[in-house]
Amino acid sequence: MRVVIVTESFPPDVNGVAHCALQTARHLVDRGHSPLVVAPATPAGPGPDALAPCPVVRVPSLPLPGYPQVRVALPSRRVTAAVAEHRADLVHLASPFILGVRGMAAAARLGLPAVAVYQTDLGGYARTYMGVGEAAAWRRIRSVHAAADLTLAPSSAALRDLEEHGVPRVKLWPRGVDTVRFRPGHRDGALRRALAPHGELLVGYVGRLAPEKHVDLLSGVCGLPGVKVVVVGDGPSEPHLTEALPGAAFLGRRTGDELARIFASLDVFVHTGPFETFCQTVQEAMASGVPVVAPAAGGPLDLVAHGRTGLLVPPHDASAVRDAVRALAADPARRAAYGAAARDAVEGRTWAAVGDRLLEHYADVLGARRPAVAA
Repeated sequence: MRVVIVTESFPPDVNGVAHCALQTARHLVDRGHSPLVVAPATPAGPGPDALAPCPVVRVPSLPLPGYPQVRVALPSRRVTAAVAEHRADLVHLASPFILGVRGMAAAARLGLPAVAVYQTDLGGYARTYMGVGEAAAWRRIRSVHAAADLTLAPSSAALRDLEEHGVPRVKLWPRGVDTVRFRPGHRDGALRRALAPHGELLVGYVGRLAPEKHVDLLSGVCGLPGVKVVVVGDGPSEPHLTEALPGAAFLGRRTGDELARIFASLDVFVHTGPFETFCQTVQEAMASGVPVVAPAAGGPLDLVAHGRTGLLVPPHDASAVRDAVRALAADPARRAAYGAAARDAVEGRTWAAVGDRLLEHYADVLGARRPAVAA
């Protein structure tokens, strides 16, 4: 197949949309298909695309006001031209909202099927950043996804949200995890001694430092005796969080094997954001053999088995987060059991397995578009 992946974000961006688009492109190449990526331009220029598994077309973009790590694509004819020149069989829309709308229009103009992958809870973001606008965000989501031949939801909660808001033709497609890179064997004693020189319990958060992530819910954890909080990531909330989380170690953005060592060296992983459609960092922590504390909302509901691989807590509840960490800190055997069960739970969730499921969805869409052959 010749597939054009139109994505709102792509490496060197570090986020779930970019990572999933990259893994999708890699899997298509590995299975003998021909992908092309269309993505917003980055300040770094075309250099990083030399490491991409396939050609990348960059569309002019501007930084989002107040959050320069996020780039917003500008109107451009390059999208339709790229799809046509690639002679695409199918258009894959990764978290379509702005650039993805152009991708959807290109697919319609050229008579091509489109598969839209829902990845971002824009309604939740509207509540967080503006206090209003959730209904408008859902109208936009419904309009974009209703035009697709198929919408893929990353979790059961996301699938229900889409259906309840009137999005048709929705199926489940979860995310994979690199179980070779993220594994318990990367636990690093030297790193642990550097972060916790007095043998403290290491409790970590990995992800964007932005208001919708509610990382300040870790404030109570910072006050627990014998606990060291480690924060990995960057974003506009970092100045506030350095004050809100006294004593926490802020390591900035980390990727690749270095990130894998940090994950495996933690004793407990905490995710605080209540608006996750999937939550890849929870899955990476589980692959690293680390018990998880996460809100009982969105994607983590599919990932964390409460009382077996971690603990689910009420969203927005700092006291519940603190109490869950305190309970795990007091019970090393429980942490070990949860961590081992977490690793077992994700063993089969490789990107190869998940990618093959995506190809099945592609085949269904292409099959439905073919005219029936008379008997």
